[in-house]
Amino acid sequence: MRAQARRIEHEEEEESAFVSMTDMTVGFLFIIMILLVFFASQVRTQDVVERSLYEATVRERDDLRAQIVELDARIVQLELEKADLVDVVARLETELRAALEEIARLEAELARLQEVDPLEAYLSEVAATRRQILLRLRDALRQDFPDLNVELSEESDALRFQGEGLFVSGQSRLAPDKREIVERLAQRLDETLPCFTIGPESGFDPSCNPRFVMIEAVQIEGHTDNIGTDELNRTLSTARANSTFFAMTRAADTLMEHRNLKGQPVLSVAAYGPDRPVADNDTPAGRATNRRIDLRFIMVTPPDTEGIEIIRQALGDLGDNDP
Repeated sequence: MRAQARRIEHEEEEESAFVSMTDMTVGFLFIIMILLVFFASQVRTQDVVERSLYEATVRERDDLRAQIVELDARIVQLELEKADLVDVVARLETELRAALEEIARLEAELARLQEVDPLEAYLSEVAATRRQILLRLRDALRQDFPDLNVELSEESDALRFQGEGLFVSGQSRLAPDKREIVERLAQRLDETLPCFTIGPESGFDPSCNPRFVMIEAVQIEGHTDNIGTDELNRTLSTARANSTFFAMTRAADTLMEHRNLKGQPVLSVAAYGPDRPVADNDTPAGRATNRRIDLRFIMVTPPDTEGIEIIRQALGDLGDNDP
């Protein structure tokens, strides 16, 4: 009985201890819950904002997204435009290179054209010198005889005297009052020729002939209109040319001493009858113009630069021999 009572007592003690532990646990849990409630009451949500601010932020975000979409589209467009511009630049660069090549070609061609051909330059100087000689003779005759009808030919290679200015119509003998004109022309010509010819009466000097030009011939040409027979006109033109020739050589007896490069006298005679009219023979004025004497200057025109040197040497030798 006693043992049973101790066992029951022991069990009661164990049961009492268990109840105590349970109560303690429950109490502890209760305290924890209280603490949790307390701490929960102290927590404030920091992420909570006003709705109007939220909605404004959402609208701004949506606007920014729309702008980003627009910018992306613009970027795509610009990329396409860039590609087009690259093509345009490439095309323009190709055109620029072609233009530069064409400019270079044209500059080379211009440089080639600007290169002066010595022969062409000399022949141009020959023509210019002949014109100067003719102008000097014409102006001198106009000063001596203001009423004289004397002009340069269209080619600027001859002095042209209207036939009736020197001859009576239909006659080959110089009119007495016109002989003085021919004599004065002979004297002027005799003064001019020495610097452009060789021979006993030549007097070359670079100051009067800086281009080293030489006269081949000075032709006294007779011309008529077309009135009358061909034989008559040719005979008349020849007779007029000869009358002029002899009047000039008598007035300046050294004219025949002026020689060309071949050693021939430069003064000569030619007659063309009606073959070379310079005006219309259907009018009296035209026929009067065609009845004329031309004093034509034919210059030495070398075929190449070697010929130029031959002329320079011939005239230069004369200059070296001057006292």
